[in-house]
Amino acid sequence: MRPIPCSRDMDFGQSNLFGYIEDLQELTIIERPVRRSLKTPEEIERLTVDEELNDIERALYLLSSGQDVQGTSVVANLPVLMRQNPAETLRRVLPKIREVLHVAGVEMQLTAAVSFLTVLQDESVSIHTYSHSFLHIILQNLEHRDAGVSNAWLETLLAVIEALPKETIRHEILNPLVSKAQISQTLQSRLVSCKIMGKLANKFEAHIVKREILPLVKSLCQDVEYEVRTCMCRQLEHVAQGIGTELTKTVVLPELVELARDEGSSVRLAAFETLVNLLDMFDSDDRRQTVLPLVKSFCEKSFKADESILVSLSFHLGKLCNGLYGIFTPEQHLRFLEFYKKLCTLGLQQENGHNDNQLQLQTLEQEKKYISVRKNCAYNFPAMIVFVDPKNFHLELYSIFFCLCHDPEVTVRYTMAISFYEVAKLLNSSVCTIQKELVTLLQDESLEVLDALVGHLPEILELMINGGENSGSESKLLSIPDLIPALTTAEQRAATSLKWRTHEKLLQKYACLPQIISSDQIYYRFLHRMLAIILTNNVLPVQKAAARTLCVYLRYNRKQEQRHEVIQKLIEQLGQGKSYWNRLRFLDTCEFIMELFSKSFFCKYFFLPVLELTHDPVANVRIKLCYLLPKVKSTLKIPTDKHLLQQLELCIRKLLCQEKDKDVLTIVKRFQKRFYENDLLDQEKERQEHLLLEMFLSSKNLSAPLKSSGSLLICQEQLEKEKQQNEGRSANVNDKIFEKKRRDNKPSSVLVKSMTLSSGNSSGASTGKEDKKSKLVRSQSFNTQALHPKYNNIDKCSNKSSATGYTSSLSGMGKSCMLSFSDDSFRTRSTGNSGNATFSSSSSLISSRNSFNSTDQKNNGNKESQSRKMSIKNRKSNS
Repeated sequence: MRPIPCSRDMDFGQSNLFGYIEDLQELTIIERPVRRSLKTPEEIERLTVDEELNDIERALYLLSSGQDVQGTSVVANLPVLMRQNPAETLRRVLPKIREVLHVAGVEMQLTAAVSFLTVLQDESVSIHTYSHSFLHIILQNLEHRDAGVSNAWLETLLAVIEALPKETIRHEILNPLVSKAQISQTLQSRLVSCKIMGKLANKFEAHIVKREILPLVKSLCQDVEYEVRTCMCRQLEHVAQGIGTELTKTVVLPELVELARDEGSSVRLAAFETLVNLLDMFDSDDRRQTVLPLVKSFCEKSFKADESILVSLSFHLGKLCNGLYGIFTPEQHLRFLEFYKKLCTLGLQQENGHNDNQLQLQTLEQEKKYISVRKNCAYNFPAMIVFVDPKNFHLELYSIFFCLCHDPEVTVRYTMAISFYEVAKLLNSSVCTIQKELVTLLQDESLEVLDALVGHLPEILELMINGGENSGSESKLLSIPDLIPALTTAEQRAATSLKWRTHEKLLQKYACLPQIISSDQIYYRFLHRMLAIILTNNVLPVQKAAARTLCVYLRYNRKQEQRHEVIQKLIEQLGQGKSYWNRLRFLDTCEFIMELFSKSFFCKYFFLPVLELTHDPVANVRIKLCYLLPKVKSTLKIPTDKHLLQQLELCIRKLLCQEKDKDVLTIVKRFQKRFYENDLLDQEKERQEHLLLEMFLSSKNLSAPLKSSGSLLICQEQLEKEKQQNEGRSANVNDKIFEKKRRDNKPSSVLVKSMTLSSGNSSGASTGKEDKKSKLVRSQSFNTQALHPKYNNIDKCSNKSSATGYTSSLSGMGKSCMLSFSDDSFRTRSTGNSGNATFSSSSSLISSRNSFNSTDQKNNGNKESQSRKMSIKNRKSNS
């Protein structure tokens, strides 16, 4: 279709008018199928269901008069109906589903098979109810004409057999199976019987299997159809596991030998694979006299007349060689090794010195088969190293290893890259012999090969360095001279591709390089590359992987000037970069630094640059910084980093006062609240410590040990009482406020009485008791008032204080005392002078309370005298 020109260029002459009309007609033709796909009013009416119907009624309606898609939806929803209303679903919905399934299509049949299995797994009903209601429907649909539907119901039945009791299996499945396995039944019925036989062999005792199941097994192994013989041959492995070693030797093994000589290639293949899987159940005599001749026959025929078994033989060859290792003669050992070598190069030889370009379909299929054989050989390579002994690797298998690593097919090289770590572990001290192949796979043109190799790259490199003869630190580079160029090439190829997950994985694994190569090589070849990736790459996971690996390189860098240079670049190019994206990555890098480095290192180089981002013009940067604040604060050591703490407090106060973004402000307040609660918790611990110390000092002045123990008991009771009061304070807000005021007033009056009594009495015993009581009350006053006067600017600060119970004593002190508190919400206490400061503050608070109480008493006395005078005057005037 011609492009329609712009309106200013349109020519409505007769010559161009018909062209525009044709273009419009083409557009309408394109739009017609969309209109045809819409539902007509009649179709919409048929698909509409009354909303007042409940789930059961709606399901019955849709199964009766709805369309197939609606019925399929009901069947898919059957597990939900069973969980909600199992009785009604079993009584009304399930019979309707059974009726509909007789004429249902493939989609509904597959959905029903899955739903029935889900109901079993959900255990919505008992297994007895399930077998009574669902089992007959499953058995009826096993012989569906569609093979896919039949297999779906068969999988459901096999799962149900695992949960059914033996008696139910015997009556409902095993007894009908005798007639279903007869030669007069259909092919589909006999195939289903074979698979059920394998499952039932593990459900009954050996004598029952021998009497009732093995005759059917033999009959199906000799069936006239090769599909049935193949299917039953593959089930012989499960039958053997059910009947044990003795019956396997006398019953199963002869059947396998006969099936291994069957005329059908698929039957011979099934017999061979079953023999390999049952190899552990045969003794050495059976292996030598029966199994080994069969395997030799398979190997000889595989290249000549039976190439169908070649792929399977190459896949199981490693297991087969190691399973028969004890009975091999030296000649047989060498023959099987040569057979494996031949399979490794199968299809790579060029006939007559050139390749035929006119490949026919049969030749292409053969080529695919040869590729699968070489891939299986690569998979079995570690097993073949065990077969020949790692000491003989260089002599026997190195040439094959070289060929497989340089195979023209990516799938073969990919398999070698996956198994490379296993090969390196097996070679151990001889691992240096495969260093060149490691470099080759690192430089492979396919990123799939590189991705497979990188999975275990740190372990491989560690084996290369420590496992070889040159294991000294000075000879690291000499052992693998081409390693660094290969690693850099691999990273560049991953960076230029679209597979960023491979690039991310590669960068993560490159963090192992400080243990492999020297610090200078990392600095000049890798460290700056990581910084460039952080600055230029557009994929966030890749940037983060590069940032963490860079921090690891910086962590193990030995030269101070190189460290300073990298740190300066991080601060200038990331932390102070023009792009906010770089500043975000700077915060990610700082998080990795806090993880890998010490607290003092972070505080020395990165603490202040991080705080500078509180003034960042981009809100996302400030948000990320606020999320990072708890970790930043945890790096501080008080009193060493007191000046840094002051800077942090200043930045937070500025954010609270000046921040306009509500998200940033919310996060800052959340951090402030968390810090506030932690500080109060620390003060509570310190208060308890001082209380115990004061009680100990008071008990030290007493002469009797009984009084000392009594004072400790009083201290413990005091702490327990306060703890219970704090826990019960959160029940009711009004009760909590009343309880605060009552506790605030009571200690003050008791304190005044105790002080007057202690000053008035001169006897020694009463003075000691009152001193003890006054100290206890003074410690109680310290409990309620020796808190730092701060956190006034926090939102809902009064609620937080009342919730924790630490500021309850402040309510009785009046507004004048509250106004004298400082507004510094992040000032921490000095560990050296905390005790003196606390005691002095407590004494000052006590004196202020005493003066406050005395003033109240005077005021109360003045009020009483004035009221008396007024009453006398009133009496005189009345008289």
